[in-house]
Amino acid sequence: MNSMQSDTYEKVMDLAKRRGYVWQSFEIYGGSAGFYDYGPLGAALKRRLEDSWRRLYCTENGYYEIDSTYIGVESVFNASGHLSSFTDLITVCTQCKEPFRADHLLPPSVEVYGASSEELTSMLKDYSVVCPVCGGALGPVEEYNLMFSTNIGPGTMRRGYLRPETAQGIFINFQRLLRFNGNKLPFGVAQVGRAFRNEISPRQGMIRLREFTQAELELFVHPHKKDDAGFETFREMEVPLLSVARQEERKEPIMVKLGDAVSEGIIAHETLAHQIGLCWTYLLKIGLDPERLRLRQHLPDEMAHYAMDCWDAEAYSERFGWIEIVGIADRTDYDLKAHMKFSGEDLNVFYEYPEPVHRRVTEVKIDMSKLGPLFRSDAKAVADAIQALPPEYLEEDPIKVEVEGKEFNVPRSLVSVEEKIVEIKGERIIPHVIEPSFGIDRILYMLLEHSYNEDEVEGEIRRVLRLNPHVAPIPIAVLPLMSKQELISPAKRLVDDLRKRGIWCEYDEGAFIGRRYRRFDEVGTPYCITIDYQTLEDSTVTIRERDSLEQVRVALEEIPHVVHNLIHGIWDFEKLKKS
Repeated sequence: MNSMQSDTYEKVMDLAKRRGYVWQSFEIYGGSAGFYDYGPLGAALKRRLEDSWRRLYCTENGYYEIDSTYIGVESVFNASGHLSSFTDLITVCTQCKEPFRADHLLPPSVEVYGASSEELTSMLKDYSVVCPVCGGALGPVEEYNLMFSTNIGPGTMRRGYLRPETAQGIFINFQRLLRFNGNKLPFGVAQVGRAFRNEISPRQGMIRLREFTQAELELFVHPHKKDDAGFETFREMEVPLLSVARQEERKEPIMVKLGDAVSEGIIAHETLAHQIGLCWTYLLKIGLDPERLRLRQHLPDEMAHYAMDCWDAEAYSERFGWIEIVGIADRTDYDLKAHMKFSGEDLNVFYEYPEPVHRRVTEVKIDMSKLGPLFRSDAKAVADAIQALPPEYLEEDPIKVEVEGKEFNVPRSLVSVEEKIVEIKGERIIPHVIEPSFGIDRILYMLLEHSYNEDEVEGEIRRVLRLNPHVAPIPIAVLPLMSKQELISPAKRLVDDLRKRGIWCEYDEGAFIGRRYRRFDEVGTPYCITIDYQTLEDSTVTIRERDSLEQVRVALEEIPHVVHNLIHGIWDFEKLKKS
């Protein structure tokens, strides 16, 4: 029986605080919005989510991982556009001085996307919006940069910023990463780490943080070769897609095979669809509810100007509605071009063709020994202008070119034109970037909410986190049936043996066995091993499954092997019951 009468968010956060998942940061000093600390269980769950992501993206798919600095120099964020455009529009109450995002204060029916600060100021007045806290008048709307700034070193006052995303550390190391990969495309580079955004007034718990963890992949590909051999694995995968067309028609997501989505033009190309498939695989693997997940395509008016196509993986929260937890975008060549422009470094790649191609080319030779004395300081510019002319213009005599508003007549005898066949081994291109970006903290909260369940056992409400075994912070608990030394000793020996084998387990001998079961159900432990008096007779123990409440007896010597298989999904409990 499922009873979820009150707000699930309140129940989840109460459990999370009591059981050591997440705590408000700086709590003894009154706390600060947008900051949370992870307790022992939260830190373990977060680490398992990150490790599961690394296993899928780095170990199984061969993407490299780097770890770049949290602080970046000002020039990095000038090039990336964060200094000029990474802003929200803010209004401050003239009485209580509380800041607010101006667009969040207007009714949902009001179209605010792309509105300027002046337009939002007028809208607030037109709708008679006042301070939600004290009812005071709101000040004018202004742009507010979301980056945390700092100074690097004493005396110099060189400006630095805490990174608002992990991606820039990959882009600015592109040349070295390309060489590391043997100057070959495609290749992917991952990074898992903290990012920082000085949000105006975060009021959504763990959904909007000022310090958070991202897991990002930057996949560098040829701009015109976005068919993907690895996509074959995902071609038949069905996912719930909410395309632009379905949003405009106010329809619900529809299950679509990724291969069909590409062939029908819903998803831009195979490489993007491949990353959508990987994302979906990860979200299901860690245990999010597929019935409360969807993939939503960005509408034209919310698409970044540099993006070719962008999809968000969204999870449904009872309190917050649909929440973006992953963004998957084709960022084209915007990032590398921007860093080329501002750094002066060449970030082109020589793309070698699988087989050389032969092309007919027109070679233009100019007799500079005669052109130089004829045009002196203008000679080089004139020569360059001739080289840029279409072939038919080179047949005229004289050849006429214009340089900086001046016309020059060049004798045809100084120019020779020859057509020949040349072998071309490759071309220089600026790679495009496909980026899946995962918000680990949001995923962690949504996993807690999706996993939270209440049922009734023996007349009492049982609170359960139905976490997958491979991400559960405490996958195994070892419990002596009673607090008796003859049961405690073998239980502790088993704990020591499992821990030495790298299997995290918890030991608990206090209270009645039923109460201990409930405690571990509530923190998400999938399996409890109980040492009882039969253990002393035949060296068997019971393994109890959290979700079904069923138990089976297993030989003590087989426990390490059995536990390993259960935790890593090699076996399920049904297989264990039949073995």
